[in-house]
Amino acid sequence: MTTPLLKLSGLGIRFGGLVALDAVDLTVAPSTITCIIGPNGAGKSTLFNLITGIYRPTSGTVALQGDPITGLPAHRIAARGIARTFQSSRLFEDLSILDNVIIGMHGRTRTDVLTALLRPAKSRRELEACAAEAETILRGISDELFARRYQPAGILPQADRRRLEIARALASHPKLILLDEPSSGMDDRDTAALMADIRRVMADNPGLSFLIIEHDMRLVAELPDNVVVIDYGKKIAEGDFATVRQLPRVQQAYLGQKAVEHA
Repeated sequence: MTTPLLKLSGLGIRFGGLVALDAVDLTVAPSTITCIIGPNGAGKSTLFNLITGIYRPTSGTVALQGDPITGLPAHRIAARGIARTFQSSRLFEDLSILDNVIIGMHGRTRTDVLTALLRPAKSRRELEACAAEAETILRGISDELFARRYQPAGILPQADRRRLEIARALASHPKLILLDEPSSGMDDRDTAALMADIRRVMADNPGLSFLIIEHDMRLVAELPDNVVVIDYGKKIAEGDFATVRQLPRVQQAYLGQKAVEHA
């Protein structure tokens, strides 16, 4: 059998007497999209924080391609191949679009302050190589972003901010990208474009997988290979959206009858 790209086994965390996440099992295969849904406060972002090393789990394990990464610091997990975006934009707004992508390569570059001072030619060559790669990534995401690559990131509308965040994540050469509510603040047209962007990125990067927290039921219905539902810190359902949406416990916990009828 193929080794899972990501495997969570009994993952949980307590904050004092509060159980924020309770014994969650989850497997993500290579070249797949998994969506995580659930009501606000269900533990979805906490799950991302555990996977990426922001929190240390109280129980359970996390493995990437069969190798344990449980409890590793965030920078080492990122270096292993997990990239993440957040609910709110984390762009460097005063820097250019191109520079924001180059920053995503920081874990792969070798130039430090001493090298920059003592071997400026080597540092310049590395920066030029990073800039060329960043341009390739931007062109693959959006011709418009590429054309505006020298403009400050702060001028971008919400949809392009999300595109840039995905481009910056790709710059780290990830195996898995975690997107936290990527369609937040978007209209239907922008959400459709986002789905097309994600599909194109996967087609251009064989083996890459996405794990996505999302509330937009159109995206959840159309994009993922697998849907996981979390409520009160527990995984209560998993499967394709057509099946999951019919489960009474899912309807009660999150979707509601009206949302189910119109999804």
